[in-house]
Amino acid sequence: MRSLPHVALLGLGLSGVLGLAAAQTQTAPATPAAPAAAPKATVSAATARIASSLAIELSGAAKGQILSCPSSLKVSPAAVCLYVKNSSASLRALVRGKLGARALGDWKTPAGGQASSLLVSGSANGPVGAYLLLAPLSATETLLVVDEAQAKAPAAAPRPAAPAGVVRGEPYVLGSDLIGVVSVTPLGGGKYRLSRSGADPLTITVGQKPAQLGSGTVQLPLVPATDGKNLIFPLAGLRALGCTFTPAGSNVTVACGSASIGLRPIIF
Repeated sequence: MRSLPHVALLGLGLSGVLGLAAAQTQTAPATPAAPAAAPKATVSAATARIASSLAIELSGAAKGQILSCPSSLKVSPAAVCLYVKNSSASLRALVRGKLGARALGDWKTPAGGQASSLLVSGSANGPVGAYLLLAPLSATETLLVVDEAQAKAPAAAPRPAAPAGVVRGEPYVLGSDLIGVVSVTPLGGGKYRLSRSGADPLTITVGQKPAQLGSGTVQLPLVPATDGKNLIFPLAGLRALGCTFTPAGSNVTVACGSASIGLRPIIF
């Protein structure tokens, strides 16, 4: 198997086009969901077969010579590299014409780059099965890489839904987080009593800003909420009890009279 001359590899600059090919794979049209696979798998047997048969087909059409893929390309172990004695422009047109409706779009070339990439399906207008990388080695020589399409990474877990009444981006604390400075007592019906030494108790209602402080009333900055188990209280509402809070990195020091604690607010 032929190896590409080291000096020729210096000008490939394929890292950018590899990134482009990966991005194209992620934004390709949605296809029907496949059965769940083992987490370690990054390619399927189907895409491996597509890439393998495609490499054989294009090798014959372009009269390419199979060679060892340079380690700097960061391609999969199944990738096939072809050395073709033809200009990159001519080879792009030849390959695009050979693929027909199996080509998903047209060749993509990063701004300022010479290498190009193209996504390919195993059948006309089918899902992505492989991608091609094409880079000029000289005016009459081109490297063509055929590789498997990488499976899309699992989607990140959806962000938990915020409890009713919670304002996203605002800091909240759980009633249980206030142990040591404020005592929280459930009264039923969505009502809670917050009390601390040396101050009138604060009676609040989930979903309502008006609250009772001693024999009077106060207006909370945000409505209290609950997740069904815990009181979720706006941090700024502690001022109604005469408490202060001081940021300390990602935490906050809450001081109520002579007592203080450090806690990490919850931000939905």
